[in-house]
Formats: sequence, structure tokens, C-alpha cells
Amino acid sequence: MEIKKQAKEIDLGTGSVGKLLFKLALPAITAQIINVLYNMVDRMYIGHLPGEGANALTGVGVTFPVIMAISAFAALVSMGGAPRASIMLGKGRKEEAEHILGNCTAALLIVAFALTLFFQIFGRSILLMFGASGNTIEYGWAYMQIYSLGTVFVQLSLGLNAFINAQGYAKTGMLTVLIGAISNIILDPILMFGFHMGVRGAALATIISQGISAVWVVCFLLSGKSYLNIKPRYMKPQRDILAPAIALGAAPFVMQFTESILNICFNTSLLKYGGDVAVGAMTILGSVMQFSMLPLQGMTQGAQPIISFNFGAGKIGRVDRAFRILLAVCLGFSSLIWAVSMFAPGLFIAIFTQDAGLTAFSTWAIRIYMAASLIFGAQIACQQTFIALGNSKTSLFLALLRKVILLIPLIYILPNFFGDKVFAVFLAEPVADALAVCTTVTLFTASFRKLKRTKA
Repeated sequence: MEIKKQAKEIDLGTGSVGKLLFKLALPAITAQIINVLYNMVDRMYIGHLPGEGANALTGVGVTFPVIMAISAFAALVSMGGAPRASIMLGKGRKEEAEHILGNCTAALLIVAFALTLFFQIFGRSILLMFGASGNTIEYGWAYMQIYSLGTVFVQLSLGLNAFINAQGYAKTGMLTVLIGAISNIILDPILMFGFHMGVRGAALATIISQGISAVWVVCFLLSGKSYLNIKPRYMKPQRDILAPAIALGAAPFVMQFTESILNICFNTSLLKYGGDVAVGAMTILGSVMQFSMLPLQGMTQGAQPIISFNFGAGKIGRVDRAFRILLAVCLGFSSLIWAVSMFAPGLFIAIFTQDAGLTAFSTWAIRIYMAASLIFGAQIACQQTFIALGNSKTSLFLALLRKVILLIPLIYILPNFFGDKVFAVFLAEPVADALAVCTTVTLFTASFRKLKRTKA
């Protein structure tokens, strides 16, 4: 097939498991880290605005659930459409794959228009519901008003990049996020400080950068360099094409959307009990948690094809070795994050703020919030291996267990049992993490032992 001219073949069935894992994981980790730099860089610069950094950081932090929701809708379309296109390519049905690409492109444009209109009309009220106060709403609304105008760029760059990766163009997919991130890093200080635009400059820099990424993606998918091309004749939405793609994309959509809801629950509770400084601290803590998850997600993305291929081939010994390496690396990294959070939290906090009050508050809060991160590597390694083994329902249940079944209720329940209610809200995270890890490891151990006995 022509696609193999670009997609490098890797022998998943016989090569060294360790070397294969790191070879596949490195581009995934790089792309994950680069992708999050969009909003991380904004927060870094915003937190250092002279005289207003703390309130500005808090205000922009309240917009994070909106940003997550916009990304979740891109996943709803693309994370189901791209795998279906790959399946069609595997069957040699290129025209059907391009039909899926065209329909998903149209769906992304429709979603972008609807979301832009919604947030432009209701955005300010939404931010107030999400935890903004009279001191921070102007910063949050200034950022969101501009950011939401670039929703079409977010949908196209994130959504269509999945179709580039699905064809095997890993380096091109990584360049998509690299181009945008570098543009954002360059434009942020120019617009924020050079043109004295402050928070608005950060938002404008972000949407310009995402626009550049979107143009890159669209141009590639229109060019002869891509095996699949966007063709106008395939862009008329058809239910029989879109419905299966959206159904398959429902799981990643739920995963990302619940993250948005979770952030709202934290912000509103912390505003009630601790005021703006508590919400500002949550912005920093959430950023640390988000960044620490990226290498773990990249490692699991690298491990999934190895585990899936060898599981399908009946090579359970290689599946076992791949999982053990994945588990060891994930636990090692999560232990490192835990150690820095407990013994040198200032290394993380100084990235986002120099404000003395916010720094002091965040220093004790991060030790509570990240207390169970030591063992979180086991959670993600086991959960993602369930997906690699074709058990996506169990993986989705475990993700919902941690966020929806455990964490969100604990945010509201624990303050009833502690005098320091802000402490209780932050404590909800490690309690939920510990319970989720115990449940996940127990389920996985029982399931994997059964699998090995069956395949022996």
C-alpha cells in the first residue's frame, strides 16, 4: 500500500520489547508535552504580569474548563473518525476512508461555529458559575472572549491531526503541535508585554498559533504528501458515516468533558471556602497535575500497539513483558513527581507566580493535592492496558470511578468533616486517587491472571 512509503514499519512481534516501547513512546510523549504548552505558557506569562499576576492567573484559570470542553468536542469527532478511517485503509477501501475524513471535517466546522456562538453569548455568565469572582471575572472574560473566536482553529488542528497520525505520519503529527507551541512561546511576550495587551495578548497569541497549526494540517491533508485527502465532494454530512465515528469517539469525549466538570467543582468549592487565592492555587496545582500526566500518557500510547499486536498474535509472554516495563516506568516517573511536590514544591510553583501570598498558599496545598501521586503510575498503566487488550468498557469505568464516582462527591462531602474546609477540598484528590488505584490494580491483576491462564 502507498501509505507504507511514509509510515515506517516496526516489527511489533519480534523486536526487543523495551526498545520498541521507547521508540514508539518518544514521539507520543513529545507531542503530548508540546500540545499542553499552549495553555501552560499562557499561564506562566500571565502569572508574572506586574502588579496583577495573581488575579489574572486566577481569572484565566477559571477558563480552563471551557478550553477542556472545546478540546473534548474535537475528540468526539476525531477520536472515533480517525480509527475508522484507519480500519478502512487496512481493508484497502481508501475512498471510504476519505469519505470519513470529509464528513468529520464538516462536523468539526459545524461544531466550531456552534461553540463559538454559544461562548460569545453566554461566556461571561458561565465563568461566574465556574468560580470567577468580582476580582477575577474581567481577566477571565477578556481571555475567553478572544480564545473562543479561535475555536475553529482548535477543532481543525486537534481534530484533523488525528487523521494524520492515523495514517502513520507520526513526525508530521508532532510537527503540527510543535509549530503551534513555538509560535505561542514567541508571540506571548510580544503581544502581552511588547504591545501591552496583557491577558488579551495571551489569548490572541494562542489563537494565532492554533491558526498556524490548523493551516499546516489542512494544507497537508490537501496535498499529495498525504495518502488521504480532504475532498469537497465527501464533506456533505451523512448519518451512516458520522454516527459510528461519534459513537466510537464518545469514550474520549466523556474522559475529557468530565475533567472540565471536575475543574468546575474544585473552583466553585475553593472560591466558597478560600476565596480567590485558593482558586489561584488550584490553577497552579491543576497545571502541575496536567503536565505530570503527559509523559505517562505518552508511555501508554507507545505501549498500546505492542500490547495489542502481541495479544492478537497470542504472544502473552511479550504482552506481560511490555506491561511490566510500562508499569515500572510509570511508577518511577510518578514517584519523581511526588518527591518534587513533597520536598521541593517551589520548583513547580515558581514557574507560575512570584506572588508571596499565592506562593505560600500553593506550597502547602500542593503537598496535600499530590500526596497520592506516588502510586498514580499504576492507575494509568493498568487502565490503558485494559484498552490495549480491547477492554475499553472497564477502562472507561475506572476513569469515571476516579473522577465522577469518587472525586466529585468527595469534594462536597469531606468539608463536612474538617474544620479547615479548604484543606478538605484538596484532600479529596489523594483520597480518590488512592481508592481508584486500589480498585484498578485489583481488577487488573484478577483479569490479567485469568487471561494468562486462558492463553497458556
